Amino acid sequence: MENRAFYPEKMPLPGGPYAHGVEIPEDAKLTFTAGQIGMDLDGNIPDDFESQARNAWNNCLTILEHNRLRVSDVVKVNHFLTDPAQIPAYNAIREEYLGENRPASTLLIVAGLASPNLLVEVEMIAASTRKG
Repeated sequence: MENRAFYPEKMPLPGGPYAHGVEIPEDAKLTFTAGQIGMDLDGNIPDDFESQARNAWNNCLTILEHNRLRVSDVVKVNHFLTDPAQIPAYNAIREEYLGENRPASTLLIVAGLASPNLLVEVEMIAASTRKG
């Protein structure tokens, strides 16, 4: 069995690229990322939101790839933004990275992150039954 996104009939469909829930097989390998900020490999944090968002996603996916997982294995994403005006730009980036995958998702607007120059943080849970 593969991860299975589901949408209960007694609920409205999601308003974005996510599922209400995702069922994973009993024998799945789980990987949890720590919250990833918009820092690049050299330790730089760009000033603009979109670059930070892309860096945060790339950092999460690098963690998953290190554990032999891919974006199609992502079953849950938590998104933290500091500015609600960035939601449309963020949704476009999120859709670009997720493709057809629809993990469960929570998006929060927060008063701030660990440093005032941080605009976005992303954390993921992935599950896979693939061997190797």
